[in-house]
Amino acid sequence: MIISDNNTQLQQQPEPDPALKRLEGFVGTWSIKGRTLDSKVDNVSGRTTFEWLPGRFFLKQSFEADFMGMKIQSLELIGYDPASDTFPSLVYSNLAGVPIPYRYDVKGKSVTITTDLGGGARMTGKISEDGSTFSGGWRPNPGKGDPGNVAYDFVGTRIK
Repeated sequence: MIISDNNTQLQQQPEPDPALKRLEGFVGTWSIKGRTLDSKVDNVSGRTTFEWLPGRFFLKQSFEADFMGMKIQSLELIGYDPASDTFPSLVYSNLAGVPIPYRYDVKGKSVTITTDLGGGARMTGKISEDGSTFSGGWRPNPGKGDPGNVAYDFVGTRIK
């Protein structure tokens, strides 16, 4: 509560939208392993941590990965858009000089993430019932010519 100077008015601080609780399954640190569809061995590895910013209006993701020998580091901020009932985000990466927009759609344990970057791509995945793993795959949007996105599958294992 905020008390005004004259102690006569009380104001409530805003509360996060209850829909943000749908992101709670991501909170923690995850080890990631995966492979591009053309590989017989894992060629994607990384670590990501999701944590709430103070106030719990935004979820922050800190990400580091080795993607086929390319080092990726990024910071992502995920919020909530009540008009679309989705979670738009911006990713700040060492691979791009501008923020990259994404959009999360979280329904129960099912997750879809989309982006328009590089011709667009979609990730479909699932958090396990016990919350210990997250698996899925990224696919470039079909019909976009030479897509900037590489198709791959991954499994994330919660490490804390």
